[in-house]
Amino acid sequence: MFIDTHTHLYSEQFGEDRTEMIQRAIAAGVERMYMPNIDLDSIDGMHALEKQFPENCFAMMGLHPCSVDTNWELVLAKMRLMLDKRTYVAIGEIGIDLYWDKIHINEQKEAFRTQIQWAKELGLPIVIHARDSFPEIYEVLDQENDERVRGIFHCFTGNEQDVQKILDYKGFSFGIGGVVTYKKSDLPETLKHIPLEKLLLETDAPYLSPVPYRGKRNESAYVVHTAEKIAEILELPLSQLQEVTTQNALKVFHP
Repeated sequence: MFIDTHTHLYSEQFGEDRTEMIQRAIAAGVERMYMPNIDLDSIDGMHALEKQFPENCFAMMGLHPCSVDTNWELVLAKMRLMLDKRTYVAIGEIGIDLYWDKIHINEQKEAFRTQIQWAKELGLPIVIHARDSFPEIYEVLDQENDERVRGIFHCFTGNEQDVQKILDYKGFSFGIGGVVTYKKSDLPETLKHIPLEKLLLETDAPYLSPVPYRGKRNESAYVVHTAEKIAEILELPLSQLQEVTTQNALKVFHP
């Protein structure tokens, strides 16, 4: 089977055909889909999908950096209560995003730090969103990193130096999505520096569709196209990449 390690199945962009979309993924061999949380409003839809597809859909809990504002502490307090009530597979999607907003950079850093500390306390992986923010991400991780810190750099688009920095933290894998299929992407060359045992597949659906669907709504079934491109770049049989990335994902979420 394939695993989509990062997909927003609860998104309103799937409002017309959500169940059919998930069934298409399962039919394509994408039997497990891991859902990062965004904010307080996304939680109910995420929980509903987990209940509808208990063998296929798995929920995380976290506050997306683009959802961080002056009320971040109140929001995190409510999320922390949920983490105390039930089990989630990861703390995510967390991190720092300076592409859209630099106004709340300090709040983003502190929200990121708080959620890393939750993960350490609860023994969970973290799923990191890093956009225009690798130095700031590293600043926080350098302070918080220890043997308990592990997880995924989601939608990784860094360079070879970023790969080495992240590998030095020991506990992180790299989520590779549709960007690797784009003609002008540098990711195919960077990919060759990532150890195979640290490689994960993702879609970030409904965003960042791989070729041949670029510009259209992404969905979890399309993770297969990303896998095919990665297998081509690394000169591996698709079956081997499928097996390795599936085992890698299970080790992250279900160690």
